[in-house]
Amino acid sequence: MVKKTLLPVLLLLSGMQTHAQQQFKAIAIGFYNCENFFDTVDDPLKDDIENTPSAAEYKQKLHNMATVFQKLGTEITPDGPAIIGLAEIENDQVLRDVTAEPEIKSRNYKYVWFPTPDVRGISTAMLYNPKYFTVIGARPVHVPLETLGQTRPTRDVLYVTGILAGDTVHILVNHWPSKSGGEARSAPGRRLAASVDKKIFDSLTAENPNVKLLLMGDLNDNPTSEGVIEVLKAKAEKKEVGLTDIFNPWINLYKKGYGTESYQGEWNLIDQIMVSGGFVKNNNDKWKYYKEEIFNKPFLINQFGKDKGLPHRSYTISHTWDNGFSDHFPVVMYFIEKTGK
Repeated sequence: MVKKTLLPVLLLLSGMQTHAQQQFKAIAIGFYNCENFFDTVDDPLKDDIENTPSAAEYKQKLHNMATVFQKLGTEITPDGPAIIGLAEIENDQVLRDVTAEPEIKSRNYKYVWFPTPDVRGISTAMLYNPKYFTVIGARPVHVPLETLGQTRPTRDVLYVTGILAGDTVHILVNHWPSKSGGEARSAPGRRLAASVDKKIFDSLTAENPNVKLLLMGDLNDNPTSEGVIEVLKAKAEKKEVGLTDIFNPWINLYKKGYGTESYQGEWNLIDQIMVSGGFVKNNNDKWKYYKEEIFNKPFLINQFGKDKGLPHRSYTISHTWDNGFSDHFPVVMYFIEKTGK
C-alpha cells in the first residue's frame, strides 16, 4: 500500500566512474515557527490579548499559513511534507481551521497538539498526512525550568511515535526557551531543554541502536551553540556519525552564513531538523537522509523597505498587522528509499 502512494523521484548518482540513474521514493519532513498563530478568542487564563487577531486578520493568517504548507517541499515531493512540526500554535482550533483551508484540504492533514504551560499560550504541534504517517502514541514532555529557579514555564517538548512510510520513527518537536533577559541568563534553560531531548534519545538508542529519531524545532539557539554541540553532541559530518549519534547538517550551513531568522541585522539558523544515526548509517534500503533546505522562497521575503530580504512577518515590530507569514523561514528535510534501477 505504501509503495502505491509514495511518489517516485529520479536522482542522478555520480559516485562511480559512470553515471547511473536510479529510482527512489522520497518523503519530506518540515518544520515552521508560525509566529503567533492565535485564534480570535481571548483566553482569560493566558497572556494572549496582544496576539489575538481580528476576524479579518485571522482569515488571512489561515490562508497564508496554508499557502506555505501547500508549497513546502513540493519541488521534490509533490504531495508536500508527510510531517510538519510547528511552533507558536495557540490551540487545536487553529489547527482544525488551517487544515480545512482549500490549499491543503485535499491532503487530509491530521494534527497532534497538547495544551502548554507557556504563559503566552503558545505550544508546539505536528501536522501529518495519514497517507504516509500513522500515530502510535504522543505525549508532552515537561522542561523543568523550575529546577533552575525560574518561575516562568516554557513550552513542553512534543513527543510523537509512529509509522512513517513503513518505518517506526520517534519525533521530538521543540520550542526551546527564548533569549529574553540575555544570553547568559537564558542559556541554561536551553541547555536544560536539550538535555530533555538527549535523555529521550539515549533511552531509545540503549534499547535499539538503529532507532530512527527526528529532532526538530525552533531552538532559539544556533547549530553551534552549547545546547546542540555539547549537550546533544550533534555531528556536522555524516562520516563522523555513528548509530547512537545525532546528525545536524545545519551546522555547516550556518557557518556559511545561512539563516532562518534575522535579529539586529544578523542571520540566525535557529530552526533545525536533526536525525539519529539510524537515518544516516544503516546500509539497508529503508529511508535515509538525503538533503535539507531552508525554504526561503521569494513569496516569503520582504521585497521592499528597511526589511528587504528578511522574512515577511505577520506583524511589524510595533505589532501592526502586515499580512505576512512569519518572522522565520520554514525548513524541510528530504529522505529517500531506493526502489530499483
